[in-house]
Amino acid sequence: MYAIIRTGGKQYRVHEGEAILVERLDAEIGSAVNLEVLLVERDGAVTVGAPTVAGASVTATVSAAERARKVISFKYKNKTRRRQTIGHRHHQTRLQITSITGG
Repeated sequence: MYAIIRTGGKQYRVHEGEAILVERLDAEIGSAVNLEVLLVERDGAVTVGAPTVAGASVTATVSAAERARKVISFKYKNKTRRRQTIGHRHHQTRLQITSITGG
């Protein structure tokens, strides 16, 4: 059994007991979060939502707030010797999928 969820503008395929990294969520560590369900597969039967599956829910627990690896951007202008290095790290939330119900 699996579900396709949407959070942070991205879609993820999840199973019960799985841990996933998503874009930052405003939630306390240890709190439960309900996620938007787009598709549920149970025993070979697939239920697709329009846009979400009515009565289906995926519950996850926030286990950590992390930051991704640094992404480095380098700008260079020839003839003027101008160079600039910029670094950025995205904030992420680690979720532990606890249950997939409905569908």
